[in-house]
Amino acid sequence: MPIRPLPPELINQIAAGEVIERPASVVKELVENSIDAGARRIDVDIEQGGVRLIRVRDDGGGIPREELPLAVASHATSKIASFDDLERVASMGFRGEALASVSSVARFALTSRHAGHDEAWRIEVDGGKYTDARPAQHPPGTTIEVRDLFYNVPARRKFLRAERTEFAHIDDLLKSLALAREGVDIRLTHNGKPVRLLKPARDEHAALARVAEVLGPDFPGQALRVEHEAAGMRLSGWVGLPTASRGQADQQYFYVNGRLVRDRIVAHAVRQAYADVLFHGRHPVFVLFLELDPAGVDVNVHPAKSEVRFREQRLIHDFLFRTLHEALSQTRAGAAAPESPMPVAAAAGSAFESRASQPMASMPAWPMPSSQSRLNLGVREEPLADYATLLGDTRNAPTAFAPRPSTAWSPTQAQDPEQGDDVPPLGYAIAQLKNIYVLAENAHGLVLVDMHAAHERITYEKLKNGRVTASLRSQMMLVPLSIAVSAKEAAAAEEHADALAEWGLELSRSGPSGVVVRRIPSLLEGADVGQLTRDVLSELAQHGSSRRLEELENELLSTMACHGSVRAGRRLGLPEMNALLREMEATERSGQCNHGRPTWVQLSLFELDKLFLRGR
Repeated sequence: MPIRPLPPELINQIAAGEVIERPASVVKELVENSIDAGARRIDVDIEQGGVRLIRVRDDGGGIPREELPLAVASHATSKIASFDDLERVASMGFRGEALASVSSVARFALTSRHAGHDEAWRIEVDGGKYTDARPAQHPPGTTIEVRDLFYNVPARRKFLRAERTEFAHIDDLLKSLALAREGVDIRLTHNGKPVRLLKPARDEHAALARVAEVLGPDFPGQALRVEHEAAGMRLSGWVGLPTASRGQADQQYFYVNGRLVRDRIVAHAVRQAYADVLFHGRHPVFVLFLELDPAGVDVNVHPAKSEVRFREQRLIHDFLFRTLHEALSQTRAGAAAPESPMPVAAAAGSAFESRASQPMASMPAWPMPSSQSRLNLGVREEPLADYATLLGDTRNAPTAFAPRPSTAWSPTQAQDPEQGDDVPPLGYAIAQLKNIYVLAENAHGLVLVDMHAAHERITYEKLKNGRVTASLRSQMMLVPLSIAVSAKEAAAAEEHADALAEWGLELSRSGPSGVVVRRIPSLLEGADVGQLTRDVLSELAQHGSSRRLEELENELLSTMACHGSVRAGRRLGLPEMNALLREMEATERSGQCNHGRPTWVQLSLFELDKLFLRGR
């Protein structure tokens, strides 16, 4: 077959195969065009899940009559004009192929009235054939109608799902767009019936209400507000508490300069930020907006524009991780009133400063676990003994909850949670239930604490702080271990050798695709050194950073904390219970135990009254 150019209709259908996957893909392209046109109200009318009709009407700037044919032509756009523009894309669309692709696989009509003009014009496209523009009636703005989607591509049409499924995709899409464009009024109807009305948000409270409409009414009360700027970047939005996690990653919204994206660098940073507080197999909920110079992100990666490529990947990763990690670290038990959405702003200053966690001054010396009670993680006893020395052997310390003089606190009959502003957030202990739960009264009502889970987190944080503030011990391997890795991973070992050495892992490159391990952290003696090294280098090669060493050590410290914490079934006195409450208030992440379970719950007086039908 001789080489020959393809006809424009076939070119557009090939492009449509990349851009138009289902009715929701059409809605995405049309609504994004409306947003780029400056629309303040967008109406989306759907029939039969979008297969029969998709109509998008906006009050944007409109299109002049002479530009209507260009609007549906391939690779024609008003959003970029040069390579420099492509390097700094700030609009939602820029490829100039969406309308051409849509009109090649459906019966298409575009009606528009340019702002400031007295008349509107309409153009139609059917099977790639254009009609001349003719006068029409229309207010300022644009309406696009897409009928009989894929009528001329039966192979694509037969892969569409049921009407309800296709419409659900459209609804989810509009909700995701509404989160990023809180000032735009978005209305959705299906088969003539109103389905969703997303009113414009004029302030932060209204914006949070829109978030609640998308993620559910419980989200605001289980979320932290994030607001942080550094290194020319700004991260804002809401992250769900670890206790608000889900079994699947279906409520994760991340926007880069207003564009919803899915990116492995972002996913990795978020996962690491939650690693220390999230229950195994659970996924966090979040709505986050990253703003940066458009030149710092390449949006011309995929035709659907759902993927991006950051030019400074490591910088982005570290900024996201440190900001979220800082926000989550402030989730101390009782840190905010339960009725509030618990706003938390990331700490000021550069997100890239190396900050060692400071040990809690009020922490008592908790007993270390005995050798008989430790879980076997493939680590010999000697490193644990060394680590006990590093932290200070406290096995002969007084009772676990005996507070230091600076924080000694003994309630008396005269102390009343309803008097004054000096009531501790978790209140005063009043009893112990089944030797498992501590009951306390605070200004809001009743506090219930799982004493083992709470003490486990306190002990764990103390062990981590001790590790950070003391020099890490490492030991030379008797026989250096040679490991075969990829060339990219070997290069990462060479590039990050100094950083790895700070964690006690000494590597040297032994060739194009090999490394030699000469020293390892003492705490990880007995671990699979080969697999550990491969995991670390794989993350370094892919993300530019790795926390695998820290994660493995944290797993061991978590086990030590679990077995060194007060066990359920132990009777505590009021001073011990109150010392535990004070330590919870002072300890980072004390709202969850090491495994992500909640350590405390608040029952307000209103909730207690409801249980007994008081006031009805």
